[in-house]
Amino acid sequence: MAGGKKKGTHTGSPEQRVVHGTRSAQDKARRLDLVVKADTVGTCEAMETALQKLSGPEATVRVLHKGVGSITKTDVLLAATASRLVLGFGVGIAPKVDVAARDMGVELITDERLQRLVDAVSARLRSLVAPHEPKEAEEIVGQGTIIALFKSSRRGIIIGCEITEGVFRVGTPFRVISAMGPVYTGNIESMQIDRKPVQEARKGQQVGIKISDWNQAHIGDLVEAYAKRR
Repeated sequence: MAGGKKKGTHTGSPEQRVVHGTRSAQDKARRLDLVVKADTVGTCEAMETALQKLSGPEATVRVLHKGVGSITKTDVLLAATASRLVLGFGVGIAPKVDVAARDMGVELITDERLQRLVDAVSARLRSLVAPHEPKEAEEIVGQGTIIALFKSSRRGIIIGCEITEGVFRVGTPFRVISAMGPVYTGNIESMQIDRKPVQEARKGQQVGIKISDWNQAHIGDLVEAYAKRR
């Protein structure tokens, strides 16, 4: 009717709009939106450049916010609305910010070497693509909760784990799961009970599991041991 108000204008067929919406959702799911902090403006720019070079046709990196100085609660709040990851190059973490990050499921990764931070983001990008690739079937053989953390080296830790289900064995694949999802995957290198090496630990036992190349676990994170089935 002449003079009537238009409620909205849509372009393209319904099918085209559905496809466009699906692609937009997929693009967002395969994009890492990061918060980046560094010790100087120059290193901050270098870090952003190095991270953006990781982008490819299957997954991309976008620096949502960058700045100079310690990681603050504001950085954590911003990361919580994105990919829940804050990178710090040559900087510290402001007081109580690590607690806020854990409560909001935000991971904080700090290092003095740029390449290690780049490698961490590269691994995260691969995990975005991996769910869309054919995978071997998995069977969960053990579950537990991290109740203590012990530093074992500059880059490694021993996680104190209380086993709640099943069994853990040396050599078995396992992963650490935070509030934001899996954050580490590897094989059980060694285990200890009461400081004595063991090959196996079962439900109800408390065991120390060594991780030599990662130290970002938090008390309360979950641990899963699993077996791959073809």
